[in-house]
Parts: sequence; C-alpha cells; structure tokens
Amino acid sequence: MIEGRSTMERTVTHPIGDELLIGYAAGLLPESYDLMVATAVSLDDDARARLEGFEAMGGALLAEAEVAPLRSDSFDKVMERIMGAGRADTVHVDVKTPRIDATLPQPLRDALGGDVDTLRWRGVGMGVKQIVIPCGDDEATARLLSIPGGQAMPDHGHGGTEITLVLKGAFHDGDLRYARGDIEVADDAVEHMPVADVGEDCICLVVTDAPLRFNKLLPRIAQRFLNI
Repeated sequence: MIEGRSTMERTVTHPIGDELLIGYAAGLLPESYDLMVATAVSLDDDARARLEGFEAMGGALLAEAEVAPLRSDSFDKVMERIMGAGRADTVHVDVKTPRIDATLPQPLRDALGGDVDTLRWRGVGMGVKQIVIPCGDDEATARLLSIPGGQAMPDHGHGGTEITLVLKGAFHDGDLRYARGDIEVADDAVEHMPVADVGEDCICLVVTDAPLRFNKLLPRIAQRFLNI
C-alpha cells in the first residue's frame, strides 16, 4: 500500500528512476524491489505522479489485448472463493490511529510490523544496526540500516546493484548529499563510501541483488511494458 506523504516532507533531490516505476506498475519486480518502490513513492509526490502515468499506460495496453476465453463456471468459482473466505479488517491500523510522527513510511511499517522505535535491531559493530527484511526473493536482499552520525556505511553484502533509500538523516557519497526520500543506485563497478551526516543517525532501506541481475532485468521490463 502506498500512502500519501506529509506536507512537511522535503523535495526529493535524487528521485527513483522510471525503470523501477515501470517494473512496479507492470508487476514484474521481485518482492524486495516492490518494497523499495512503494516506500520511495510514499515520500515523493513527483514519483507518485509518474507511477500513476505508467499504470494508466499499462491499463491502456491491457484494454487493447485479446481477451482470453473463460470457462462457463468461472464467475461461480470466483464467488465461491470470496464467500468462503473469512472476514478481514479492511481498515489499516494507520487509518484508525494515524502515525503522523512515523519515521518509516507505511509500506515498511506493514512489512516490519512497527516503526523504528518498536523494532528489534541487531548490532553489527561500530554502532551500526540492521534489520534484514524477509521478502522471499532468491537473490535480492532488503534490509534497514541505522548508521551513527559521522560513521561510514559498512560493507553490507553489496555484490551487484545496490539501491539505497534514505528514511532519516542523511549521508554523503563523494560530493553528493542524500537525505530523506533520496535514492542512490550503485553497482560493483563504482567505488563508493557513503558517510552519515554528523549529528543524527542515518536510517536507510537498502536492497542489493546478485551481480548483473538488476541490469538485465530493467531493459526487459521496459521493453515488455512499453512494447518497444
């Protein structure tokens, strides 16, 4: 679920790319990347507008596709499944008791079952803490990292493409500064050493994949979705 961002959110300087938004709209991304996109879009109005455009484009393409034949009892089977399912609470807990002071956007709170103040972090040395997020991917890994102010980000399994989304605080990588809502995409061909800003812990969502998987995936998604 993608939530609207607060009017207090900053303007994103390093936004998420169209390739990931297209993959999300087409439903072709691994689960960890889905989580990354949903979280990033929750913090960026422009990214949300771009995503809505891609979803509309996908809907137009589906409208032109050939309709698959259905069995005569398909509707009855669907209704049986609906009627046989137990009643579920369709109102999200954040709607009942909104977290206006939340650090983590709702997609991450849904995935982890809470915000940063209620989660169980694991120390990995030098004051750095992490939470590995179970996503069911074979090769990609999603995790939260909390890095003390002034501390360099540790080696955390980068082997291929690494996408980092800042959720709290900020970090510098070379001459560039990344703050809440900003995305950095790096691969193992580029040497980089992010360092958290002094004075505040930097909390990031990081997704890493196996070598070359990300670079091969995105062109296929764009070609399939845009029919180019």
